[in-house]
Amino acid sequence: MAKANLPTVVGRGLGGELRELRKARGLPLRQVATRLDWQASKLSRMETGIQGIQAADVASLLVIYGITGEERKRLLAMAERSAETGWWEAIGGLSDESRTLIRLEAEAVGIVNWEPLLVPGLLQTPDYAHAVMVGCGVPPADAQGRVAARLGRQAILSRPNPPALHALLDEAVLRRALGGPRVMARQLRHLVEAAERPTVTLRVVPLAAGAHTGLDGSFALFDFPRNRSVVYLDHKLTGLFLEEAAQVAHFRREADRLAEAALSPVDSVALVARYAAEHERE
Repeated sequence: MAKANLPTVVGRGLGGELRELRKARGLPLRQVATRLDWQASKLSRMETGIQGIQAADVASLLVIYGITGEERKRLLAMAERSAETGWWEAIGGLSDESRTLIRLEAEAVGIVNWEPLLVPGLLQTPDYAHAVMVGCGVPPADAQGRVAARLGRQAILSRPNPPALHALLDEAVLRRALGGPRVMARQLRHLVEAAERPTVTLRVVPLAAGAHTGLDGSFALFDFPRNRSVVYLDHKLTGLFLEEAAQVAHFRREADRLAEAALSPVDSVALVARYAAEHERE
């Protein structure tokens, strides 16, 4: 299949949300299709993002699913853009979890994540994740639910066929004791344990590297068995998904440059363990 004909991030995300809405209401696919006088295969292709999704078709589904108000507007806006590459997703609040990000992580066979400031979300401990939320200004009443959502994303690493995760982070991440020395020490010990998984590679770009190409922000690159690769850029209230070939190639080169500047996996884990011991002594 030509790359130009592959489903877009928007189409895949919208299809996934429509599938979840249907299942949440206990409606069989064939029953919904019959009510709309569609072939069951049409609805199946819509839910998997294989078939282009028309706003009129989405509107019909939302009537059956009882979706109104702002949620209806949001889903119809996605339908209107479902054929376009690239996608800005508004997130419900500071440090909230992205619906689309969660789906991409679950579908990916390979993930490269560069983080200059924080431990990657897929490798955060509960206490560290909570410290991040509090530090970013998330209200205490919301923090617990968002931490749970973030930890739920990590289930992909322990499933039977987990994605290959290549986590790249700056040494400064290891020094910043979010939540205090004890919380940070446990977080770094968790990183050491995670790096023992055969599908997880941990690399640290040392402070001695000086200025490097990753200083201007974090990114995650997702590879899939059939669909086009996607780059995710995280912002406070929005997430940007890039899927044009030139854009993905740019960030793949960035990841390669960061890997060249990083310590080896063995030396990286040794450095993480050293910082963990230092935090434990504080």
